[in-house]
Amino acid sequence: MKGSVIIVSFFVLGTLCGLYHLIPYDFTHSKLSSYALYGLMFCVGISIGNEPNLLKSFRSLNPRLVFLPIMTILGTLAGCAVASFFLSQRSMADCMAVGAGFGYYSLSSIFITEYKGAELGTIALLSNILREIIALLCAPLLVKFFGRLAPISVGGATTMDTTLPIITRCCGQEFIIISIFHGFVVDFSVPFLVTLFCSM
Repeated sequence: MKGSVIIVSFFVLGTLCGLYHLIPYDFTHSKLSSYALYGLMFCVGISIGNEPNLLKSFRSLNPRLVFLPIMTILGTLAGCAVASFFLSQRSMADCMAVGAGFGYYSLSSIFITEYKGAELGTIALLSNILREIIALLCAPLLVKFFGRLAPISVGGATTMDTTLPIITRCCGQEFIIISIFHGFVVDFSVPFLVTLFCSM
């Protein structure tokens, strides 16, 4: 929760700086966001590479649970497709690009801003932060009403890092590996799916 508040605070601060021209540098025509994206992808690669036992742990999973991240991806995209019918100003591809962030707000919002502009990038940032906050705040209720896999699915790409502690607390220690596996697969799909829908 604290991390999400910090991210939103920096977003609001950046918006105010841009609105009142507090920083003299013009970011709109620069490649700075692209370089930040490359740096972010490099850091993601390092974090995955620093977990040598991660792939070994995946082998102990129940084979049926391999479908959990697939169903999270399909369910999210189906929901976004339905939502697009109620948002006449946005195409289905735009809505699905936003949803394809799966809670990975830092990466997806930069991609979408690059392809579709700052407005849709901002929508992606806020909607994906909201997804993480819902997973953090509603995990006990999700377990109570929908079962112990529900918070993992709602958490999307965040289940291998920021939402993992609350998932462990609400679902139990035996769901740690499932949560990490789910986050890993969904996380890996984000750059491919976001760019796919942005290019449509």
